[in-house]
This record gives sequence, structure tokens and C-alpha cells, in this order.
Amino acid sequence: MTLGVGGSRPEIELAKLTDMTAGVQPISRDEWQQRLSQAAALLRQQGLDALYLNAGTNLYYFTGLRWSPSERMVGALLTADGQLEYIAPHFELGTVTEFMTLPGTVNTWHEDESPYALLGQMLMRMTGRALSDLQLAVDESVPLFLFDGLRRANSALTLQSAAELTLYCRARKSAAELAIMQRAKEMTLAVHQAVARILYAGISVAEVEAFIHQAHIRVGAPAGSYFCIVLFGEDSQYPHGVRHPKTLADNDIVLIDTGCDLLGYKSDITRTYVFGVANARQREMWQLEKAAQLAAFNRAQLGLACGEVDMAARGELEAAGMAKDHGLPGLPHRTGHGIGLDIHEGPYLVRSEKTPLAEGMCFSNEPMLCLPGEFGIRLEDHFYMSADGPVWFTQPAHSIDDPFGYEA
Repeated sequence: MTLGVGGSRPEIELAKLTDMTAGVQPISRDEWQQRLSQAAALLRQQGLDALYLNAGTNLYYFTGLRWSPSERMVGALLTADGQLEYIAPHFELGTVTEFMTLPGTVNTWHEDESPYALLGQMLMRMTGRALSDLQLAVDESVPLFLFDGLRRANSALTLQSAAELTLYCRARKSAAELAIMQRAKEMTLAVHQAVARILYAGISVAEVEAFIHQAHIRVGAPAGSYFCIVLFGEDSQYPHGVRHPKTLADNDIVLIDTGCDLLGYKSDITRTYVFGVANARQREMWQLEKAAQLAAFNRAQLGLACGEVDMAARGELEAAGMAKDHGLPGLPHRTGHGIGLDIHEGPYLVRSEKTPLAEGMCFSNEPMLCLPGEFGIRLEDHFYMSADGPVWFTQPAHSIDDPFGYEA
């Protein structure tokens, strides 16, 4: 039997888990202000006059205001000289004010008024210039209806995507961000270890998912699992699951991919192992997947294009006889994604990505191996770029017989 897999019960494993968030420090107000100052400086460098941040993770990253996007416009306007003001429905004024981290005037609109026209008026007042003389960088996450509303209400205003600016800032994590992410990933790894011990032949995917959710709560994630993918046996060949998942059987591959949210930052770890005794084919493919993950990690060096990391993993798989490019059997998707406030954010570890690796960037490393008609293997850990190169947040799986390294 694979070491650390099976032999226990949910109530026993949940009782062992404790809150792991002691000592975790939230992002300070000074850091929020530094982010705004950096954004304003980038606006000036890029010849832009202002930045519109919409409800969602960009608004939260730059201002500390956590607000979910909806059909009602809620956001903030930052000018190149550093002025910050907010926009929100009038009936939300009290709530927005209460949730604000950085101070600023809240401009409000009633339900029968246009928030898009109001934003144009704010922009002219804050800059002292006509719309025809202004360029506004618009949060790249805004839905089409909002962008179209801005365009129609302010036809003289030049609009462009803010993606280059927001990505530059958000991709380079601070020490405070890295510390939060480190703890979140440690929490999820502890959950992985616990759930492996409760597995038994016949357990359903729903039972496993429910345990993982409760386990994340136990280790200090109030909302439980941010997401959860559980796949057994042949289902594991499909990266994001199947419509009718099978129950666990002896000697099945087990693939579990899950994560949580800690102070807005996400964890995301996948472990694959065998419930029972691995056969020769499972063992060979698991080791190949581990080799591809290590090849990607070793290739990640400062200044190198992100796409080179993806190519390193693919090269390892192709050298072992897997299909080229995105063919099967082989790796059908990118090697990894950026992570932070969003579980998937740029830049990405994909062949076409030319962005140079820079200090503070954080990535998943998951060059999944999919074998049609058989099974899949995904080993996913994350790393960040330090001044000396890549550093694992969590150590990769040790071996197919001892995935969590109990006897390492």
C-alpha cells in the first residue's frame, strides 16, 4: 500500500488538524499606498492620464477595497499625479466607505443615472482637462458592457487596456505577499496529507470533496476549499474532471487538485498517487511526470522568457516518446500559470509567453501527463523567483510509493 494512503477515518484526521494561520500578517496600509504610487508612476511613464480599476482583484490589489463585480459599476479612478477617488451606487455609499482601506472621495450615482458619464466627469474634474485630451487605462477585467458604456458616454476619451500596467505590478510579489502565499500552500499541503489517509475502496468523489472542504476550514481558511478536483482511475486522464465520476477502487490512480484562500491569496496543489500498489506503467509515467516538473523548475532563471520553462517540460516528455506540442499522449496544456489574488493570472508558463522571468513572480509547475484510455498524472507545486533563481513554496512529491516523503 502506498505510504500515507488509507487506513484512517475522517473524524480522526479532522481532529488532528489545527489552525495554521498564527502569525500571518495582512498587507499593510503602507504597502497599499506604495502600490498606488507605483501605478501612478507607471501611468506617467506610459504617457497615460488615469487608471480605472473595476470591482474585483485589481481594485483590491491597488486600493485594499474588496468588492465583487456585478452589473453595477463600483471602482476607483487613479490619476497620474496620484489622486484617488471611488465610484459606486449611492445606496452602497455607507458600505463602500466602511470597506475602504485607502481614503478617497466616493462619487455616487443613482439607479436611473449613468455611472459611465459620471466617470467622465470625475476624470475631467480631477485632471482639469477635456476628455479629448485624455487617455484612460481601463482595468482589463471589465466586462464588455462596462467598457462599451464608457466608450459610448465618453466618445472623445481615448480608452486602452490597463493590462500591461496591472500585470507589471501584480506579477512581482512583495515579501508580505510571498509570506501569505507560503502559509496558504502549507495549509493545503496539510489537507492533502490528511485526505490521503481517509481513502478506502468505494469512497465517492463527493465524500472526498466534502472532507477537503472541512479540512481547509480546520487549518484556517474560513471559506474552506477555494476549488477542488478529485479524480480516480481512468477519470484522471481528463485534467478538469468528468460528468459522472467513478468511486475509488483498489490500485486506482488518485488525482487531487485543491486550494484555499488566505487573506485574498490563493493556494493550488495537486498530488497524484496510487490507492494500493503501483504497477510498472503507473510507476514509469509518475516518474516521467516528476522529471518534467523538475526540468521546468531548473529552467526557470531570471531574465529568461516564461515560454522557455514550458518548452523544458515538453522537451523532457518528448524525449521519452510522448507526443509533440499539445498532442496525446503527452501534455495538452501549458506547464503553469501565475498565481496570487487570482488563482490563474499572468504571466503564464506557455511556449508563446515572451515575458522575462523577474524577481517576485510566482507560478504553478504542473506539466500534466495525459494518457488516453489509461490515466493521467499531475504533480503541481508552485515556485517563486528569488534573486538567486526559483524557490519552491512546497517540496514536490517524493515518490509514487511515498508521495508525502514520510520516509525521505
